[in-house]
Amino acid sequence: MFTSEKGAVEEWLSEFKTLPETSLSNYATNLKDKSSLVSSLYKVIQEPQSELLEPVCHQLFEFYRSGEEQLLRFTLQFLPELIWCYLAVSASRNVHSSGCIEALLLGVYNLEIVDKQGHSKVLSFTIPSLSKPSVYHEPSSIGSMALTESALSQHGLSKVVYSGPHPQREMLTAQNRFEVLTFLLLCYNAALTYMPSVSLQSLCQICSRICVCGYPRQHVRKYKGISSRIPVSSGFMVQMLTGIYFAFYNGEWDLAQKALDDIIYRAQLELYPEPLLVANAIKASLPHGAMKSSKEGTRCIQVEITPTSSRISRNAVTSMSIRGHRWKRHEQPDNSNDTTELGILVIPEISVTNVAGERTGNGEKGRTLGEIDAQHIQGVQETATDPRTESKGLPEIRRQKSVRKMMEDGINSPGRVQF
Repeated sequence: MFTSEKGAVEEWLSEFKTLPETSLSNYATNLKDKSSLVSSLYKVIQEPQSELLEPVCHQLFEFYRSGEEQLLRFTLQFLPELIWCYLAVSASRNVHSSGCIEALLLGVYNLEIVDKQGHSKVLSFTIPSLSKPSVYHEPSSIGSMALTESALSQHGLSKVVYSGPHPQREMLTAQNRFEVLTFLLLCYNAALTYMPSVSLQSLCQICSRICVCGYPRQHVRKYKGISSRIPVSSGFMVQMLTGIYFAFYNGEWDLAQKALDDIIYRAQLELYPEPLLVANAIKASLPHGAMKSSKEGTRCIQVEITPTSSRISRNAVTSMSIRGHRWKRHEQPDNSNDTTELGILVIPEISVTNVAGERTGNGEKGRTLGEIDAQHIQGVQETATDPRTESKGLPEIRRQKSVRKMMEDGINSPGRVQF
């Protein structure tokens, strides 16, 4: 560690001690822009024998419990590196050199498991249902889902998963170590969108090292340092995958790809089904080429959303839909002028009934109506089919229309004509 970097860390330590309460918000806003200070703090954390490690851990804990949101996030960005240093020291059996890091991790854990009133937190997560749309899928794209009796009985019900309450810990042991570390990674993943690129790089690197240390792949990755295996739990690996999945689409494609392969390698050796399921699902959903994502601006996981539009189910066939289809087929547009010009005549259906609604017999009126109607149709067809007599046919059509009007006026008195 250079003298200038050591001086920057010492200045940062002394500055916060003399800072008044009113200037805390402005101090937290300006702190995230000091990239040189962040890199110096990483070097301090990576040297377990550094004399500055204990005061740095103490001040990071003061940041976390200050209540200022940006100071809390400033401490969280070092969490992956702190976890790696603690696990590396624990694997080397040199527990005494990691006392301050262990105290910082325990302090953050004990603060996160309780709310502001000091009551234990219970985290909840609602498992989404495939029958309801989300930003990741639409039910119509999955296909028809059979509405069985059991499915109808469970309609509208959602499954909620609870985490907590978590007990407070005074020290880290081999029994509770990964319970605490898994919860800390969960807190880190909840603030992933606020983490800088250097923190995402640190996350991917420590995930690879944790998974391959002590195994033959360590020589392929050319990782130096400890050569003993670091035990991991299934839940801890799933939380690592959550952060790696975010890093894929936020400018760290290469490091995230390497970390994903190493996690699959370690999960196969440990026979952990949950990390294997999540890791293979992430690998299958990745695009073929590397994502050219900007490291600046809004950070998010990109998903493809199909446009929402009104869809009519083709499977739903009812008597009403069949009836409507038959009515549409028999409906004809009223284009009398166009059909006259083109020589096409639409013949309406005529039913003659009397006032009481009974149909008349085959009497004289029925025969007269049929003869006049036939003459009318024959006259119009003959006029329209001869293009040479088109100019003479127009008065004939008018005459036929007037005859038909007279016929209707004569019939309406005893009965009714329906078109």
